[in-house]
Amino acid sequence: MSADHYQKLWSRRELLARTSNGFGLMALAGLMSESQSADKASSASSAIPARAKHVILCFMDGGPSHVDTFDYKPELARQQGKPIGDSQVSKLSQSSAGRVWFGSPWKFAQRGQSGLWVSDLFPHLAGISDDICVVRSLVGRQPLHGQQNLLLHTGRVTGLAPSFGSWVTYGLGTDNQNLPGYVLLNNDWIPNGGFENFSSAFLPATNTATLLRAKGATIDNIQPTDSIEKQRRKLALLRAQDQTFAQSTPEHHLIESAIRNYETAFRMQVAVPEIANVDQESESTRKLYGLDSTNDYQKYYALQCLRARRLVEAGVRFVEITCPLTHANNSPWDQHGTLKQHHAENAMITDQSVAALIFDLKQRGLLDDTIVIWAGEMGRTPHTPAISETCGRDHHVNGYSIFLAGGGFKGGSAFGQTDEFGNSVAENPLEIHDIHATVLHQLGIHHKQLTFRFGGRDVSLTDVHGRIVHELLG
Repeated sequence: MSADHYQKLWSRRELLARTSNGFGLMALAGLMSESQSADKASSASSAIPARAKHVILCFMDGGPSHVDTFDYKPELARQQGKPIGDSQVSKLSQSSAGRVWFGSPWKFAQRGQSGLWVSDLFPHLAGISDDICVVRSLVGRQPLHGQQNLLLHTGRVTGLAPSFGSWVTYGLGTDNQNLPGYVLLNNDWIPNGGFENFSSAFLPATNTATLLRAKGATIDNIQPTDSIEKQRRKLALLRAQDQTFAQSTPEHHLIESAIRNYETAFRMQVAVPEIANVDQESESTRKLYGLDSTNDYQKYYALQCLRARRLVEAGVRFVEITCPLTHANNSPWDQHGTLKQHHAENAMITDQSVAALIFDLKQRGLLDDTIVIWAGEMGRTPHTPAISETCGRDHHVNGYSIFLAGGGFKGGSAFGQTDEFGNSVAENPLEIHDIHATVLHQLGIHHKQLTFRFGGRDVSLTDVHGRIVHELLG
């Protein structure tokens, strides 16, 4: 084979990963990981100026109804109870010709100086409407929770692919070597699709999400039982054993990731309890987020939102906050029935804290370089089988809404349009790959150039899809 061929096979990073020299330098791996990630981001940036450094994903699991939140459709109220007809049936929603239109139980109003339409369901988000960029024209693949959750998180509906957060941390690393780059703030509910939503898959294991709970122990075994010196000796023994084992396997990078995870866990023993403890926050800040709530679900969600701000403040690259499951259902926002009761409950739990998070980031000068994403995996049908006091909405991916704030996104704006009923996209359809591509762009990364060699090809988050949606940017 030619020298050129060997050059392609053996990059500097691969050489370190495949030879014993990589493990001879293992003690430096933790210190070098940030600069190596910066190299990856630099090679993928193509001179893109980074507008943002961090991402916070507020995941509204189950599918909030777009026509009850950010997509005002007065025609629904006028046509309520009338059959939708054959022309409105879609394979991308649970629909049939005999279903009837269902108007929103909540009033809408134009908010802020921008006049952005937001319903009464979100009084606190309405108060910061000039800071959010609503996308009203997302189209999904399948009206199924698991597949859509995976699509939102990994760009695939089949699983076994790295999470969005894993790609971001693979490309950019963390600004704090004492904390993981990707943190999942969990509220006692793992969404459909399971931990694959947050997995690093074939990327190095250092890029998988680290879970922090709202209730109980923030992380299991975070409090050390051994002295620092004893722990150091244990780590040295594990490192030596892993180095020996690595000589017998071609998968050196897996062993290297394990060692880095051990070392990160060691440093997290001090850093995580300090970040997780919000007692030092002012009383006004705690009230702003809703930590004084008498509702436990709201209080714990508020705690996680406040922790999210503290994590990005400390240099964590990607943070996700999940919703709690408050009632017997498939997902928190999945209201096939009792829409009015449970959408209102979910909004009460999340609205104040998400608005507070955006406001708090802004007043601290952190919103400029932090992208906040509010998104479910789908929307809800603007129709229902029959109108009743307890009727609901079903799965719908033929046009739904999310919003983004900060990081250079255009506040007080709406992009895309659904038809007069909110039943299908009528203008500027987007896929989640387009959102991924645009967020990566704001982080200074070109979505087609941040790749990892797997299965004989260079794999990326967006694969062959995605475009940068410049219309969303200020």
